[in-house]
Amino acid sequence: MVNEQIKQIAMRMKGLREDLEMSLGQMAEICAVSQEEYAAYESGEKDIPVSILHCISQKCDIEMTSLLFGEDPHMKTYYLTRKGEGTAMERTKAYKYQSLAAGFIDRKADPFVVAVEPNDAPIHLNSHPGQEFNMVLEGSMLLSINGKELTLNEGDSIYFDSNKLHGMKALNNKPVKFLAVIL
Repeated sequence: MVNEQIKQIAMRMKGLREDLEMSLGQMAEICAVSQEEYAAYESGEKDIPVSILHCISQKCDIEMTSLLFGEDPHMKTYYLTRKGEGTAMERTKAYKYQSLAAGFIDRKADPFVVAVEPNDAPIHLNSHPGQEFNMVLEGSMLLSINGKELTLNEGDSIYFDSNKLHGMKALNNKPVKFLAVIL
């Protein structure tokens, strides 16, 4: 079941595509997904991976914050996020994202605190241009990168090529919280 936040993001994606006078096929090509898959994202019928939003923001020169939250960032010198107060988004019941730099304009990276609830589903893999840094803050997670599975525990970190298929899963039937920086 897709929630209201995802429907709002889907509306902003469609509005951006129409404003740029691009076809569904052109936007799907930019995101390296099939036209059918992109149409499902844009219709709000399917959860939209952060990697897709990151790709759109990079290729269409728009702040990812604008797509996620419908607000344009304005801060140029610094943007302070107090503990537990980052701009939050719950993509699904299993994944919760908290943006740590939503108000900073022209960011070179997108930092998030991500909370993942344990579940029995297989790891959902995705890829996006650039690089990514993850550091486990609480719990343990299984991270799959290009077919290689790694266990990361509290305090462990990894930097990787996010063009490679990757995904994560909470371990030990406990939630995991990690810092993710998408570059």
